[in-house]
Amino acid sequence: MIKNPRTRRAIAAIMVVLGAILMFLAPEIWQGALLLAAGVVLELFGIALKRKAK
Repeated sequence: MIKNPRTRRAIAAIMVVLGAILMFLAPEIWQGALLLAAGVVLELFGIALKRKAK
C-alpha cells in the first residue's frame, strides 16, 4: 500500500472526484446503475484511503 500520506491524500481526492463524476453522469438505464455502483465504490475507497492518511 502507499506509505506517503501526501500521495495517499492526493489519490483519495482524485478517487472521490471521479466517483462523484461517475454518479452525476450515470444515465437512467441499467448501464447507469453499473456506473452509479462504480462511483459509489470509488468514493468509499477514496474515503477509506483519506482516513488512513491522517
